[in-house]
Amino acid sequence: MKNKLSYNLRPGLWALLAGILLVSCGKDFLNVYPETSLSSASFYQTQAQFEQALVAAYAPLRSIVNTGVYMDEMRSDNTFFTRYSANRGFEPSRESLPEILDDANSSAVVNSPGNRYGDDYSGIAMINIILSRLEKIALPAGAKDSIAGEALFLRAFYYFDLVQHYGGVPLHLEEITAPDQSFKPRNTVNEVYAQIISDLEEAIPRLQVAASFPQSGRATKGAAKMLLAYVYMSAPDKNYAAAETELLDITHMNYTLLPGYAAVFDPANKNNSESIFEVQYLSDLVSGQQSSFAWAFAPKTTNPDFLMGYKGSSMNIFSGWNVPTQEMVSSYETGDLRLNASIAVVEGSISGVEDFTATAVKNPAGYTPQPGKSFFYMIKKYYHPPYISEFNTPENWPVYRYSGALLLLAECLVRENKAQEALPYVNRVRTRAGLPALTTATLDNIADEMRHELAFENHRWTDLIRLGKAIPVIKAKGDRLKTIYPWLLPNSFNITENRLIYPIPFREIQINPQLTQNPGY
Repeated sequence: MKNKLSYNLRPGLWALLAGILLVSCGKDFLNVYPETSLSSASFYQTQAQFEQALVAAYAPLRSIVNTGVYMDEMRSDNTFFTRYSANRGFEPSRESLPEILDDANSSAVVNSPGNRYGDDYSGIAMINIILSRLEKIALPAGAKDSIAGEALFLRAFYYFDLVQHYGGVPLHLEEITAPDQSFKPRNTVNEVYAQIISDLEEAIPRLQVAASFPQSGRATKGAAKMLLAYVYMSAPDKNYAAAETELLDITHMNYTLLPGYAAVFDPANKNNSESIFEVQYLSDLVSGQQSSFAWAFAPKTTNPDFLMGYKGSSMNIFSGWNVPTQEMVSSYETGDLRLNASIAVVEGSISGVEDFTATAVKNPAGYTPQPGKSFFYMIKKYYHPPYISEFNTPENWPVYRYSGALLLLAECLVRENKAQEALPYVNRVRTRAGLPALTTATLDNIADEMRHELAFENHRWTDLIRLGKAIPVIKAKGDRLKTIYPWLLPNSFNITENRLIYPIPFREIQINPQLTQNPGY
């Protein structure tokens, strides 16, 4: 088994990559670099060097996951945020995303919480360098296939992320060696999907089936087949038969459901037999590879050490995000074991304007607010204190899980009018959750199962779009929240077909005159 994937690089490699690639298709190209640093001409010569460059190409996944919290989870009906009126900071730019008030000039799209468009193209640029240089170097066939397989998977992943969130985008498939090569017009949505499928069809024969657990964190055949199934079911021209084939293949691999749902997210079980692909994090005080989800999702408190087990910590505007809505909490079936594993009630008292002091963490199932107490909901999946430092946590982020593959297969079968064949797959997931088996599989009850099984894993927004439910569901969310929060603007939650994708960041259009903006922005 390969060594566990770590996004840390040897000194000098980041400098090398910064000097030879475009961070996005619109960023300045750096062509002068100190002679004491590694050069692109001398670096891509050995298998070890290609492996290091490949590891670097995984790194943008971390930024994409973080941005996805705002663009995929908070945009959906699962979560919202706590508005701290006494300390606004740059909160309005982040708040615009779940309120459906963002635009191409919004700092939320460009800088805060991140430039997803640029992060995707950063990964694509790294991959294109690897693939272009790999053709020119003599390496053992097995090593070359393995590197190419992972690289093609990652390029497909980044383009799928782009086409889902921005529509048709420019296809860059070669290493960029001059500034003018970075300026291209947009390809159509169908052309982008065709390229994604082509990359995955090339990648899958080169990738290995996960044979032992914990895995290394690197892409496998199962991850590529899961991505391809999503692509077939999300593209304008659906191909459910092809998706079914890929998903059935996954069921014959070595994946299993862990006996307990909560164990799936325990840092002690990273890359377990239920994990098909997850973004890797490491909590220490030196590498800078930590996650911070528990801190971001917790309510801002006057005593964060109570929640986090770390003395001398503080909380600020980076906390209180991605808060489960009351509707989400109430939507769990009675007896669903996933509720307490996914969500916690943080109980306490408020003094002054909004100074919240936490006194207890409780189970939301059947929770009744106590007289004189205040409470906030908090995502619990990524909460495993005590932590070693503030905003420094070890939790990985799940991208594809085996339970998700089973539910996607069930959806696929129902769409092919094979509802009876879908039942065993959805019921395997429900059984683990402590719920009775369904007697009929429908798109609605499978969508409901997906919502709760994959809650807070950045799937809900794109699932709603794929299922054709995004507009009515988000309108209903807006109606509910406007009765609770009088500060919401009348034009918030104005969800239309145009708003199912995001604007191309305005800065990119300024730099590349061949780009056109999405309608409605």
